[in-house]
This record gives sequence, C-alpha cells and structure tokens, in this order.
Amino acid sequence: DISKNERIAIVFFIISLGLIANKCSILNLLLKLPMLFYSTQKNINNQPVFFDKKAINNTGKMLITKFSKSLNSNIFVIEPFFNKIKMKFIVSSSQLLKQLQVLGGVINSNNTLPILDNFLFEISENQLKVSASDLETTMSAVVTIESDSTGSIAISARLLLDTLKTFPDQPLTFKTEGDSIIEISSDQGKYDMAYFGGDEFPKSVSLPSPSKTVIPSSILATAISKTIFAAGNDDLRPVMSGVFFQFSSESLTFVATDAHKLVKYTRTDVTADKTAEFIMPKKPLNLLKGVLGGEEDVIIEYNDANAKFTFENFVLICRLIDGKYPNYEAVIPKENPNKLTVDRASFQNSVRRVSIFSSKTTHQIRLKMAGTELNISAEDLDFSNKADERLSCDYQGDDMQIGFNSRFLSEMLSNLTSSEVLIEMSLPNRAGILTPIDGTDEGEKITMLVMPVMLNN
Repeated sequence: DISKNERIAIVFFIISLGLIANKCSILNLLLKLPMLFYSTQKNINNQPVFFDKKAINNTGKMLITKFSKSLNSNIFVIEPFFNKIKMKFIVSSSQLLKQLQVLGGVINSNNTLPILDNFLFEISENQLKVSASDLETTMSAVVTIESDSTGSIAISARLLLDTLKTFPDQPLTFKTEGDSIIEISSDQGKYDMAYFGGDEFPKSVSLPSPSKTVIPSSILATAISKTIFAAGNDDLRPVMSGVFFQFSSESLTFVATDAHKLVKYTRTDVTADKTAEFIMPKKPLNLLKGVLGGEEDVIIEYNDANAKFTFENFVLICRLIDGKYPNYEAVIPKENPNKLTVDRASFQNSVRRVSIFSSKTTHQIRLKMAGTELNISAEDLDFSNKADERLSCDYQGDDMQIGFNSRFLSEMLSNLTSSEVLIEMSLPNRAGILTPIDGTDEGEKITMLVMPVMLNN
C-alpha cells in the first residue's frame, strides 16, 4: 500500500505538471482543477485505481480546494468549495420579459461556449443590467428593480424566457439559495434554477478612442429596413452580406447589394463630423430594426473593428465585417432614356399574380412597354402555365421588352411606400432603376437597382 506521504506527493506532482502545461498561476489551476479521486484499493489486475471526474459546472464556481481523506475508505479527495453569491431583487415580470425577448435574439441555437446559452445579470444601485452575447455581438439592457444587493450571475436564457412567458404581469422576487441555485417567487409559487458565476461570462469589447455620430432613431430604423433585404447570404463574399455605412459631412449613405439587386439609401438632412466607412453584419442590424423607431437619438461609436449603438436603455456592440466594399456607383447606369411611371400597388399586385405562373427556376417575368400600356407576362414551359396582364402607365421612350426576376422586383416594391414608382431603363441587358415618385421625407433619397434576366424568345 502507498503511504499517506506518498499520496500527497503524487497529488502535488500532478499539480506541478498542470502548472507547467498551462503556464498559469496556482489560483488559476485550482479554479479549473477537476475533482480528483485516488484510491489504494486494487482492481482485478492488482493495480491502483485512479479516478478523474470533470468539474461539475452547474454546481457553482470552484474557489478553493482542500485535501481530505474519507473516514470509511482509502480515497484521497480534492474537494471544491463553491462561491455563495448573496443576491435578492424584485422586478416586474412583464418589464423583464420585454427586455429578455429582445436580448434573446442575440443567442445562437448552437454556441461554442455553454456559458453563452445564459443571460448575464448584473445588479448595482437598484438597476439590473441584463446582457446576452454570441462573441460577435453583445447586447445589454437596463431594468429598474428593488434591491440592496450587488453582484453578477448567469442564468439559463431558454428556461428563464419559457418561465416568464407564462406569468401575468406581477412582481417577481429573485433570491439566491445555497450553492448555485436561484429561487424565483411569484404569486403562484416558487421555482428553482441553477446559475453560474458572472465572471465566467465573456467581457464586452471596449472601443478605445472611437469616432461618434448621432442619428435619430426613426431615421436609422428606416435606413436599415430599406436596405437590409438586399444584402447577400454568400459566405464566399462576406463584405456583401452586410450593409455598408458611409458617413460624411454632407450626408449619410446606407448601401446593400447581393450582385443581383442593390439599394442605396441617402439622408442629406443628417451628417457626420468625420468621413467614415464600415460594413455592419445583418444580425445586429436585425436586432436594431426590432427595437428602434422612437423619438430618441442613437449614438453610434465606431472604430476599425467594432461599432457600438447606445439608445434608450439598450447598448449593442458588434464586430464589423472586415474588407473593402465594392464600388457600387460603377454599376448604376447614368443614362436611362426609357422611363416608366406606374401605380406601385397595382404593379406590385400584378407582379405577384403573374409570378405564380413563372418558371420555378428563374422566376422570370416579362415587361413589355408601348405607349400608355404595360404588359406583364410569365410562362412556365415545363408545365404549360402562362399568365398575361395589362396595366395603364405613363411611358416615355422606345418600345421595349425586358425581363426581371419577379422575387427581386416584388421585394423592392414592397419596401417602398410611395403611391407611384418610376422605373428607368436603357437596354434590355442593362439594369433597371426604381425610385419612388412621392412619399419620401425632405433630404431622403432611395435608389433601387435590379439586374435583368435573359428573355426566352
């Protein structure tokens, strides 16, 4: 049998190896060290048995370790002592749910780090700051609470959201109970769930010496909704999978394209102090689109790598797409002698109906302009389906036929609010440009470009 001193020597030898391998401090090692069990009992081959169990993450943060010997067996144990976080606060269930539903959009369904499946709760001075992150995007919101506690914990996002959705509006009391358990008390009962130490949650990125621009919330929300649908989904061209922000002392411009369609949204009534260009990913923009629209201003801070949006009680920080955006001005035709003016709603409804009969592969529809008549047609030769409609219009230019992808055309028309739309064209193999005739604010300009498709003669 191995003596007690020999067993202690073996344990410290293991610790020494860990220090060398991880190049970390003794405290760091002890924080991450799994529970080790060493037994002098013999197995069937008369060999010592060594057990190595993974640290149990859902039982709390390991702060200190101690060595002890079981009284009824010859097992040498390294025991964890857990962090007991004392926290209690009262919050409105509806207010908390409203904020968490917004932040829940940040969390991915498959996270590389398990801690990212949680909301981070940070309490300070009667305010609860809730954060969610996927490492690329971090969003936080502040909720007013009743509390004299301070501290931070991480709680399962899915479990908490599912629970809050079932409550009517009422005050809820959150209180930590024992090791790694938080108790929620409502009018209906009590509910326990596990929590993690807040220091395990990734820290949000700081922006040293950022540039700053202030934009009204409604203008930014409109800019996002008018452009984001045109952004691409091609992973091989990441710069085209986001929205290009172009700030100058004369105007703010937002551009999105997937090489088949392009949208350029410009505001001359809002400007920036410095010229800046960066590409925003779609995910944080969709999050902003869902919560923006009030009367408040949005403070945008940005550098070469990250952008930060601050408004109301929300803060969103995201990583920018790295790369140079293509020269979109080069693909917008400057000479377009053929001009078609048509009622937007009638045109959109006709495109939707006719497209049902188009090829499911190309979604091609044909526009034929002559005089004051616009003919819209589609045909699916594989199934002998065909549709043809006529609309009255105002057309100036040579008689011509041009083909478009009905999905792209319908998307653009649905993102305009004008009563009439102007379509400018030059040749059947050149892009068409859509602009609203009316319905725009002063200083607002929208240009939409759609590439044609080859007609089947």
